[in-house]
Amino acid sequence: MGSNASFVTGLLTSIAERGRTLLDRSSRTSAAPKVETLIDRCDTLLSGQGEASGAALAADILDRYARMKPEECTAFFEALALAFGPDPARLDAAIRTYERTGSPADAANIHVASEPRRQELFRRFNLAPGATLALVRMREQLMDVLRQRPELAVVDRDFAHLFSSWFNRGFLVLRRIDWSTPANVLEKIIRYEAVHAIRDWDDLRARVDSPDRRCYAFFHPALVDEPLIFVEVALTRETPGAIAPVLDQSRRHLTPQEANTAVFYSISNCQRGLGGVSFGNFLIKQVVEEISRELPSLTTFVTLSPVPGFRKWLEGERKAEHSTVLTSADRKALEPLDTPDWPENAERRAELGAVLGPLAAYYFLAARSPNGKPVDPVARFHLGNGARLERINPMGDLSPKGVAQAAGLMVNYRYILSDIERNHEAFAGKGEVVASPAVRKLVKADTSSRALVPVS
Repeated sequence: MGSNASFVTGLLTSIAERGRTLLDRSSRTSAAPKVETLIDRCDTLLSGQGEASGAALAADILDRYARMKPEECTAFFEALALAFGPDPARLDAAIRTYERTGSPADAANIHVASEPRRQELFRRFNLAPGATLALVRMREQLMDVLRQRPELAVVDRDFAHLFSSWFNRGFLVLRRIDWSTPANVLEKIIRYEAVHAIRDWDDLRARVDSPDRRCYAFFHPALVDEPLIFVEVALTRETPGAIAPVLDQSRRHLTPQEANTAVFYSISNCQRGLGGVSFGNFLIKQVVEEISRELPSLTTFVTLSPVPGFRKWLEGERKAEHSTVLTSADRKALEPLDTPDWPENAERRAELGAVLGPLAAYYFLAARSPNGKPVDPVARFHLGNGARLERINPMGDLSPKGVAQAAGLMVNYRYILSDIERNHEAFAGKGEVVASPAVRKLVKADTSSRALVPVS
């Protein structure tokens, strides 16, 4: 992949450099790029350029954009939203023609005419060397202002539409990350780890170079040294209920042949600008296939997953005067959460663990967001991929992050290959949370009066 990508990158660079001689160099020396100038150049790019001059112009626009101040970037996005939508006259003509003829060809013309000019502009930007990553970074900046400027969502939808094609699974390459991986990629693994921070190079080596550990990442040919998403895997003889032993560098290392369980304990998306483009389901399935070929002795595939929404949900119920979830006994049992030293106190941990298990079962099986989905984003991901909620682990992560996000809770999702499709259909079609008997038993054993019904 590397040699082919390098050839393509070199070819694009050569085309762009030849085309630069066709541009007005003096117009590119402004110390303060202006949005108006950038928009004019975008219009020129869309008006039709030769391959060389088009690549050079695209590179020049992206270079100008990279030097703009945040407020200028926002103004640029405004212009994209207002001035680079569909051509109204062309769309109106296509609609009138179809109304007159009703032909499939004229229906297709409506689809073509309704495409925003932004999409073609982004495609032409992508002629420039390094443009794909530049566009991903551009979308990151757009996402930063979307909450304050919701009208810019039309531009974001075009990014998402194009990225879903450009980063189609067929273009992705799975690579194992180990100690022989180039240092610049290993540095990014440290930087992008989003679940359990990698402290230093020794910590990284323990995760990618130990005999009972694996790490895999998806790459795209246009982003040769930029991982898109990666997963860290522990090879064990049982399903773990806590993260500390998994990350413990002093643990006894298994030989790969001793292991019967593959534990996906960290999945990190690396490119925020690719939000909404799902790689994770493909990653897990391909890693299962890859690691099964290497180690046929593996029979169990599980995660050890964080529960990032649990503490927020729980505190919301505690603050609600008339919560339908918490009983007075629950409220009393949860009081240790208000003391900062409870993670170090074994007695308080035991008290909390007894109440957090049933509450977590309710959280997964009944609590719903306003759109009817499970509240927890990690749950939505794994359940949507066909996993089963296997086990709830109070006190699974007593790190400051684990306590703040989930009151120390972690869970295991299990991927049973023969059940994946059925579980996915149950969740996607009926919203059913497929859970093990052990998880459902937590609800049945709970003697409180809370009802197993969705809550907002």
